[in-house]
Amino acid sequence: MRPDDWHLTEDVDDVLARAGDFLRSRPALHNTPLTTIEKLRTRRADAPGTEATVFGLLESGGEVRALCYRLPTHRLTLTPLSPEQADALAVRLAGHGHRLSGVTADRDTATAFAEAWRRHADAVPEHTWQGRLYRLGTLTPQKPFPPGRGRLVGEQDHAQLLRWCGEFVADVGEAPSIDAGSWAGSRFADKRFTFWEMPDGTPVSMAGSTAMVGGMVRVDPVYTPARLRGRGYAGAVTVEVSRAALAAGATDVVLFTHPANPTSNALYQRLGYVPIADFAGYTF
Repeated sequence: MRPDDWHLTEDVDDVLARAGDFLRSRPALHNTPLTTIEKLRTRRADAPGTEATVFGLLESGGEVRALCYRLPTHRLTLTPLSPEQADALAVRLAGHGHRLSGVTADRDTATAFAEAWRRHADAVPEHTWQGRLYRLGTLTPQKPFPPGRGRLVGEQDHAQLLRWCGEFVADVGEAPSIDAGSWAGSRFADKRFTFWEMPDGTPVSMAGSTAMVGGMVRVDPVYTPARLRGRGYAGAVTVEVSRAALAAGATDVVLFTHPANPTSNALYQRLGYVPIADFAGYTF
């Protein structure tokens, strides 16, 4: 294939008009592009003083076959590509002078693009992230179920929510850290959060979820303070937000784990989540 087969644009409305059906055809696998592009559509603009988000569409026979986007952070996200498609995209982006800070995609695609970017942009890729994507099959609440109940987080809970999101970011090694000043621009600000609280009203765990897009809801993040782990609270709050997503009409409820964490992977599988793909991230 030719590098020119990739159509580059900064028009999010054009992308949605042309690629909306493609993204919704596999909402679980495309969960990150669905939520990110919806956020860009509703906000209508990148942050002042930053470069625009650049999208790439690969079409054949009048239909979109693949999509990519590079955010103002210069990080690239890809839907699944063959090695040939990844190479053509690398040539196209390098030829237009686009800088990249890294790439995230399913494992095979991310690896293929990282190698292509090494060849065509003289970059050195470093494998810095791995994730396992799960999709909910039949929700199976744990037994025994811990005491307490789920409760939607309100404005009065913001200090607690901010603190726990900051602890979560530190636990998993994400950057940048979260504080009151950076909250509005963080990946947490647009999510709906639920606390699991004890019968006396004390919160002991939390889970977030995205707005439903294309019938898909992503559960993210799930966090329990270290001193409270091992008591079933994370499973309880995950069941709570999963039930809420299904009740709202979601056809695909998904979440990511770190594949090297046996505790979380075993937990989600007990609750009815089924692994469907491994993902990887590289930094250049």
